[in-house]
Amino acid sequence: LRTNHSPADMAPGSPTTLAPSSTNASWGPEVPLVTPEEPYFLMTSTAQTVSGFFVWTALLITCHQIYMHLRYYSSPNEQRHIVRILFIVPIYAFDSWLSLLFFTNEEYYVYFDTVRDCYEAFVIYNFLSLCYEYLGGESAIMAEIRGKPIESSCVYGTCCLWGRTYSIGFLRFCKQATLQFCVVKPLMAMITVILQAFGKHRDGDFNVASGYLYVTIIYNFSVSLSLYALFLFYFATRQLLVPYSPMLKFLMVKSVIFLSFWQGMLLAILEKCGAIPKINSPQVSVGEGTVAAGYQNFIICIEMFFAAVALRHAFTYKVYMDKRLDLYGRCAPMKSISSSLKETMNPGDMVQDAIHNFSPAYQQYTQQSTLDQHGGPPMSRSHSNLSARDNEKTMLLSSDDEF
Repeated sequence: LRTNHSPADMAPGSPTTLAPSSTNASWGPEVPLVTPEEPYFLMTSTAQTVSGFFVWTALLITCHQIYMHLRYYSSPNEQRHIVRILFIVPIYAFDSWLSLLFFTNEEYYVYFDTVRDCYEAFVIYNFLSLCYEYLGGESAIMAEIRGKPIESSCVYGTCCLWGRTYSIGFLRFCKQATLQFCVVKPLMAMITVILQAFGKHRDGDFNVASGYLYVTIIYNFSVSLSLYALFLFYFATRQLLVPYSPMLKFLMVKSVIFLSFWQGMLLAILEKCGAIPKINSPQVSVGEGTVAAGYQNFIICIEMFFAAVALRHAFTYKVYMDKRLDLYGRCAPMKSISSSLKETMNPGDMVQDAIHNFSPAYQQYTQQSTLDQHGGPPMSRSHSNLSARDNEKTMLLSSDDEF
């Protein structure tokens, strides 16, 4: 039984509750009105200040680390991928903080998160490529693991591969499964923006008429396949990667990307179930899923500080400090640092790798990159970089193996 009260019937100072504006039933709990005196936590200066402190601290830590890698850019084939991986902290942190600042503009966070989604796919590719570089490339890996039986393990998901052996097809699957995520993730991000513009996408809206359900299903399949491929590769090469302390690197990259995705989906489900109260008041009105996305961005802002600290230890620049100095023992000048940064941001190697791994003409070949070695005194930084690019060769070694 519902009793309607007029404003005159209300006692002065009595609390105001949110009354349903329509007859549509909601399976979430009714929440208090948001008033200027009691703003929602995500809209407060406290939330913005706390998140901003963690974000800017993470930015300082990571930007210094990136600068030091570029300053001692002695192993371009490895450090190129490391710098790309490190950039995930500034992009994730600053993107999430901007989304939090524009929390009441419910559509803004979708566009900010599109940049984040596109870059995280790029990071997954670079992490696998870095592991390849550590081990000397495809041909060197194949020389170590070819023909060895695949150990059956439920933990690493190799139970279904019992009786098979490692082959070029195995490596090709790992690369293809990772590269597909680099395609699916940006594509789904663009589709999300389009659906959002037409009102067909809301975070946490699992209605069959909403695009969120289908985008989430595709995302989950793509993420799971990519993660499975990375687990397979690590399982096959874990003994070879021991000198490079792979576990911390592996856990950090996977937690930043994969766990943050499932964390966001869990928050959306919690909002749908009513565990996270919605905002619906005369002062502020945000759509479904926006509050969950706001909490996701707030949590990411804090998490990125700890990620920056962990990545600083996982991808330290100190191992590269003494590898490239000029004749007088000086490190690279600023001009070389800027050119090194430009080189790291060039995605041409990913495009070439995709062509090699998906083209039928090359799928039974392994790549081997070699660098001509020249005697004589050390060259200047700019000349050595040019020489490295000019002398880098790609060899294709045939293989009849299949996976």
